[in-house]
Amino acid sequence: MSPDDWTIDSRRLQLRPFTPEDAGEAFAAITPGLTRYMAFDPPASEHAFAAVWSTWLPTIADGTDVTFVIRRYADDAFLGLAGLHRTADAEPELGIWIAEAMHGHGYGREAVAAVRALASRRLDRAAFRYPVAEQNMPSRRLAESLGGVPVAREQNVKYTAIVYRIPAAASEVATGVAESG
Repeated sequence: MSPDDWTIDSRRLQLRPFTPEDAGEAFAAITPGLTRYMAFDPPASEHAFAAVWSTWLPTIADGTDVTFVIRRYADDAFLGLAGLHRTADAEPELGIWIAEAMHGHGYGREAVAAVRALASRRLDRAAFRYPVAEQNMPSRRLAESLGGVPVAREQNVKYTAIVYRIPAAASEVATGVAESG
């Protein structure tokens, strides 16, 4: 499956696989406040970030782990990244981060719903994992709004995570998501 096969359009957003051209905007958005509830800290430099994102490219190409760039249709603004991790697992993992300046507009929920809808069709899975820091109430509400229920607790280096099980999307019509290309 080519990376272009993973492009997703939702009501306000376009999600497409990460490319090296997205690195500068992504790096600029990875702030200490953003990573407070994430398993990683901001990279020390663009060079350090390149060491991370360069590992994403082969897994995007083979479809085993897809990192999406989230952009707003209205102005092509960079909003954040979404992830569909370990696609071969019985329950692949969904992930999201939205730049701090873009919080509070529902972009995270729309992006996760869009990835879930595409993955539900493409991968034919019953559900997805969605780990979130126990203290991250907005992200927990996001999971719950998609039908997610807590199924486990995991200790992360930085925090305790609640793992939600989010059921697969029922249909494309229900989610308002379409594939591009």
